[in-house]
Amino acid sequence: MDLERILTRYRGRIIKKWVDRLHSGVSDRYSQRPLDELFVTVSAACDASYAVLVRDDLSQIDCHIQWITMTRLQGGFSLSEVQNAYELYRSVLLPLLVKNLSGARLAHALERLNSCLIYTITRFSNYFQSLHEKQIREYAKNLETEVENRTKELADSEAKYRLLIEEMHDGYFVNQDGIIVFANRAFCDIHGYELNEVIGKPHIGLIAPESRYEIARLYAEHVVKEGVPDLCVYRRLHRSGNSFPTESKIKLIIYQGNKAVAGICRDITERLEMERRIRESENLAHIGQLTTSLAHEIRNPLSSVKMNIQILLKNSVFDGNDKRRMEIMAMEISRLERILAEMLDFARPLRLNQQPRSIKEVIESCLEVIDVKVKEKDIRIEKKYTKTIPLALVDRDKMEQAIINVLLNSVEVLPEKGEITILTKHESGKRGKTSWVSVEIKDNGPGITTEDLQYAFDPFFSNKKKGTGLGLSNTKKIIEAHGGTVSLRPGRPCGIHVRLVIPTTEKT
Repeated sequence: MDLERILTRYRGRIIKKWVDRLHSGVSDRYSQRPLDELFVTVSAACDASYAVLVRDDLSQIDCHIQWITMTRLQGGFSLSEVQNAYELYRSVLLPLLVKNLSGARLAHALERLNSCLIYTITRFSNYFQSLHEKQIREYAKNLETEVENRTKELADSEAKYRLLIEEMHDGYFVNQDGIIVFANRAFCDIHGYELNEVIGKPHIGLIAPESRYEIARLYAEHVVKEGVPDLCVYRRLHRSGNSFPTESKIKLIIYQGNKAVAGICRDITERLEMERRIRESENLAHIGQLTTSLAHEIRNPLSSVKMNIQILLKNSVFDGNDKRRMEIMAMEISRLERILAEMLDFARPLRLNQQPRSIKEVIESCLEVIDVKVKEKDIRIEKKYTKTIPLALVDRDKMEQAIINVLLNSVEVLPEKGEITILTKHESGKRGKTSWVSVEIKDNGPGITTEDLQYAFDPFFSNKKKGTGLGLSNTKKIIEAHGGTVSLRPGRPCGIHVRLVIPTTEKT
């Protein structure tokens, strides 16, 4: 079922749910409006949104915005109330899209829905502002004859405008010559500052370093020179030092007689997370196709190799190191069989056989498995184990797989005589809570770019020529199934630093 059929089939249900939520959950003003009136306005909004989503026709929504702006201003509605009314369309339509669409169609539909609502709400806000400015200009024409009365009206109008801006959920700001000269409460909150700290602050100081060049270019090329509204995505800088993805609509305006840039910005962390999950679900679908083929192409020859090795092991000719090598081959083939089974089971929750284990012993077992590859490159491994670490409740096979994935990533990218450092730490939790053991693996290899960092744990993402892209995604799934966390960051001064945190059997 495509988007057009969904909107057509469920039109009546969408309108009814929209009206019900609008009448009961937005504000007292909407609750006091007659249901017949709300059905008229919501039906018009629904049909106008249909025209945008299906035909890219903006004329109907533009007419609706002009009409509803006049209607709601006359009714004493605030800007945020009408914004919330438009936003209800997302909450009503989203479950229907998720139920009836999947994969690329769902991603496309969500993108269309987001674009439609961004356009609608931004257009409404801009129209409200332009209408307000038009009223101010009309008031000014009679200022000479009605100075006292018009001054009061202007002050009242500005107060009303400021009140509406303050009630917005999105951040609103005015940037004049690079300095913030006006901001609403939402803008201050998403940056972690008080209003008096924001006013007079350079706007560039609220933008993360990695986004500053792009924002400066956008202002110079699209806004200041052309005066055309522009939508941009960047990372804002919070007072805490953390940066967050942000979407901003900016345009050139006149503020207190001088040129300035006004903008509406919103946090899009949740939206990006939803997009990430959609990408992950698409990758899982590819895994399903891949693993079906792997089951037939690998399992049978692997079983044959294993059987022949077992026969050779019974031959008394092999002894000492040769016998040990054959035993390691047999163990590795068994591990390959387990990995193949996990690939087949990748899309389903892991089944863990957890028992109290020493993390140090698990790590040593992993190092023994990769010993040949380490010696081939003459890689130096430095181990810094904490003396006393409680046992961790883990599935040994799967935990070994998780750690080996990380170690092999380092071994494969390191040059000869490279270095890998393995650290373990015991981290106590709060009183009565579980304590943690962390395993940190660092190398001095080429590292990872900032652009690739956000995709490092995505299935099938790999920069290696022979990489499958499943190593880190499997590691993340295994660690999280144990109730732990995994993180990755660029090393200092080079390489990669991976940190695995696993709960222990001990409580503090």
